[in-house]
Amino acid sequence: MMEDKRIIRFELLGSFYCKDAEIETENKKAAPGKKALSFLQYLIVNHRRNISAQELIHQFWEESGDPANALKHMMFKTRSYLKECFPDQENLIVTVPGCYAWNPGVSLELDSERFEQICLEVRKKSGEDYMETLLGAAALYKGDFLAGNDCDWAVSLRRYYQTLYLDVCKMVLPLLQERERWTEMIGICEQASAVDYGGDTFIVYQMQALISMGHPERALGAYDAFRELLWQEFEIEPSDQVEQNRMLAESMCQNGKNDSDILRLVAEGDFDNQAFFCTFAVFRSIVALEKRHLARSEQDSALVIVSLGNQVTPTTDARRLERVLLEGLRTGDPIARLDAGSYILMLAGSSVENAQNAMDRIDRTFHKVYSHSKACITFRVLPVIPDKAAGGENNCQ
Repeated sequence: MMEDKRIIRFELLGSFYCKDAEIETENKKAAPGKKALSFLQYLIVNHRRNISAQELIHQFWEESGDPANALKHMMFKTRSYLKECFPDQENLIVTVPGCYAWNPGVSLELDSERFEQICLEVRKKSGEDYMETLLGAAALYKGDFLAGNDCDWAVSLRRYYQTLYLDVCKMVLPLLQERERWTEMIGICEQASAVDYGGDTFIVYQMQALISMGHPERALGAYDAFRELLWQEFEIEPSDQVEQNRMLAESMCQNGKNDSDILRLVAEGDFDNQAFFCTFAVFRSIVALEKRHLARSEQDSALVIVSLGNQVTPTTDARRLERVLLEGLRTGDPIARLDAGSYILMLAGSSVENAQNAMDRIDRTFHKVYSHSKACITFRVLPVIPDKAAGGENNCQ
């Protein structure tokens, strides 16, 4: 009768460590060095096959003057490290003609392989079994694959496992929402957002869960953090779907106030002396209301798109322009950001000619205050066309 193989489990998702299945103890010996650790991890990830010396040299010592000797030294170091981790186990890495392999008497189990297998098989499930399998896969993902290993081979695999994980999260969230399992939704969204911090899928589900639990203030806090991160990393604003959830959360916050509180909040709000900076979605609503107002008053209003030229320091000059616009326009003039270097604003009660004069003044102020800036400010002025048809489309002209 053949003896059972010794099982060694390696955790590669999140913190890297190994566990001896026979004695159920975790082994977190001091790492043998960054390159040596990457070398060991490469052997672990490819444990199901023989790895040629030429492949290892190509992967780790392609530009070395003496790659064969470097490989020999690294293999000795790796075997010594494994011996420290498993003192009762001889020759975990064995030499075969022209290759290296794991001892056939040892079986390696990797959490990344278990995770991948579940992700690939989950589509065969249905009903509650389908959802619970997705939750099991999401729970296995404790962090990025071999976090800290920046070698090309590890980075490509990391992206692969990230994609699998995000797909799992996107599949399970609507199922949890149907069952009103809000706390689990929030936990998954918080972890998934750390992987895909620029996407809006997870902030939308997170805000919806918090709103459903009766925590609109927490939803607004999550929105503020997401919006700040989005601008710092990508210089873009949240999508309309995110903004809709923000408005719903704000509405719920107001519902807890009585009529006197709401009137006092509106009438006595603490407003600054700057122009009104808002999201593009809010800006469109303001313009739509102005078009209806103009149909009755027969006055003029103008839209202006202000842009920076190419010879600019993107974030710095954009912030400068934003500051000049906020301080140089009237408190009732709404402004929204279009992209990293352009804004749209509305000058209520101004003709096209007056709007052009106002923008000339903004241009002079900018270059007076920031005389060393190479920014070339351009602007395009268009009239706001009154909406004379009742119930007509509210489009920015």
